[in-house]
Amino acid sequence: MQSFLQYRRLRREAQEDLGRAKQAERPTCSTLSTSTSEPKEEKPKEEEFNGAESKKLTRVPGVIVSRPDEGNGSIVFEVGWKENDPSNPLNWTLAKKWMAMLTCCALAIPLTMLASIEGPTQDAFNEYYGVGAVAGSMTTGIFLIGIGVGSLFSGPFSETFGRNAVYFSTMVVVLLFIMAKALAPNYGAALAFRFLCALFAASPMTVAGGTIGDIWTPMQLPFGLPLVTFAAYAGPILGPVVSAYTPEIGFAWADWISMIIIGTALVFVLLAQPETFGPVLLEWRAKHLRELTGDSRYQAKHASATSLGTRLLTNVYRPFTMIWTEPIILVFSFYLVLLYFVLFTFLNGYSYIFTRTYGISTSMTFIIWSAMMPGVFVAMALIPYIYHLTKKAAAKAAAAGQPLQPEVSLYWAMAGASILMPVSLFWMAWTCYRDISIWSPIVASGVFGYSLVCIFTTSYMYIIFVYLQYAASALGFMTFSRYILSGALSPASVIMYENLGPHLALTIVAVIATVMAPVPFILYKYGRRIRAMSKHVQNKA
Repeated sequence: MQSFLQYRRLRREAQEDLGRAKQAERPTCSTLSTSTSEPKEEKPKEEEFNGAESKKLTRVPGVIVSRPDEGNGSIVFEVGWKENDPSNPLNWTLAKKWMAMLTCCALAIPLTMLASIEGPTQDAFNEYYGVGAVAGSMTTGIFLIGIGVGSLFSGPFSETFGRNAVYFSTMVVVLLFIMAKALAPNYGAALAFRFLCALFAASPMTVAGGTIGDIWTPMQLPFGLPLVTFAAYAGPILGPVVSAYTPEIGFAWADWISMIIIGTALVFVLLAQPETFGPVLLEWRAKHLRELTGDSRYQAKHASATSLGTRLLTNVYRPFTMIWTEPIILVFSFYLVLLYFVLFTFLNGYSYIFTRTYGISTSMTFIIWSAMMPGVFVAMALIPYIYHLTKKAAAKAAAAGQPLQPEVSLYWAMAGASILMPVSLFWMAWTCYRDISIWSPIVASGVFGYSLVCIFTTSYMYIIFVYLQYAASALGFMTFSRYILSGALSPASVIMYENLGPHLALTIVAVIATVMAPVPFILYKYGRRIRAMSKHVQNKA
């Protein structure tokens, strides 16, 4: 609905701009007609005519003359934004930007919830299809792999067709495959539909990052981005809580509940989400100018350079090139792989940590997953403070005549998160004993939740700050790597917890987290040098 209203609004603005341009021509025409001197009848040269025509046609605000091929003298009128254009997403009011953020959260929570919502139903699923624990855990593993594959395409497609086209189409397809999985006649079909569902559910993990980059300026990012990143992690945390008691009424109810939540979110997003991708909005404006003037030379800048097919091929190929050209993405990808491995192995590991140790029910074990949420709320309370630090850094940079450095995005991870990550894992590993209160590993889960969302927020904010218009592609590769690897390792977690026990299993990942703890501080000091080594970096300040 909002996209349709935007489309009509851009047409109305194009009509008004053309009307003002014609109005500006009238005084000149009037002066010429009332001149008492008789003009000489001299035929203008073709070059003079083209120059005068160009001048007349480009009085439309935001339109400039481009000569893509100097050899044949062709002219293209590149359509851009007017000064302080209210239709430019970067110039939207704060209320409109926050509304766009709210709709991104409405997408992120239910679609990321799909990754973990089947955790409590795992035993019932295994029994129904007659498979073992390792094979049953593949429902989570295959879903994570599907998200990894889908993320490579959802970002580039959104950079070609617009954010909303990807949001709307993928949500509809996700609903269909959730239903197909719930009705699957056998284990193989269930896995296949689970993979296809994940393939299209990947959009919020990548495209939402692009949406954020579309509407927030660098100074506004520290205030606007955390809301969506927190929502993206609230989904996997809340998934097992929502479905904790579904095994008692049938494991398929995890799918039916998912459909109800996602269907409700789809209606809300259809009504409230505006298109935020600037190049698509400019294509709409150029289309209106062509129709209103009958002049085919009005083109959006990126549209006039290459064909649609070429742009799509470039956008799909770009994330793969980042594998070997972007050291920043490789560093953050490895960090997030570790986080996701820990988070999603908890789907299997929590039964070893809580159910077997303390003798509580499976449903209550997954209710304990909500213990991570207080950590998320603590992180949200830090938003004003982190924003204050960012403003202070910006003022200092402005006083020195320098741009704001993207390394301010690392404040979230440096606010204790990278250090508290291994602390929480060691804490949980060596206090989950029957003779130690159950509240000890529960509180450790909350500390882990805080570290999780802060490091994730740092990763997203830094990548968006650095890659700007290519943020969706950059985030696409990061999503691909962390989901593919964590999905492949998910079935192994059953064997790991079974053979090593929760104490040693958690200690191993805690040691790796300890090695990664200095990464944000190293990037803060040497980030500029690392950015200089990256090919696709847009912000090399």
